[in-house]
Amino acid sequence: MKKHHDVQNLCFSKEHMTITIDGEEKKFTIRDISSALEQASEVERNTYEISPSGYGIHWPMIDEDIAIDGLLGIVHAGEPRRKTA
Repeated sequence: MKKHHDVQNLCFSKEHMTITIDGEEKKFTIRDISSALEQASEVERNTYEISPSGYGIHWPMIDEDIAIDGLLGIVHAGEPRRKTA
C-alpha cells in the first residue's frame, strides 16, 4: 500500500486544528476547512481516525472526512479525456 502522507499529532485549540504532516507542523482555521468540525463538540473533534495510508482523517461521530491533499491544497489532474468522433 502506497503511503500518501505521514500524519501525526492532531490537536485542536478553540479556533484552530494543528497537525503534523510529513514532519511539518501545519495550523488550519477550523471554520475554513469544515463547518461540521466547527460545530462539533470537543469530544466529537477528538474522536477521529487517521487512515493507515495517510490519505485522510475521519470523524465517525459527525461523519466527516477530510483528505490530507485537500488540506494542503494539492489538486490532482483527472483522467485524460478521450476524443469522441
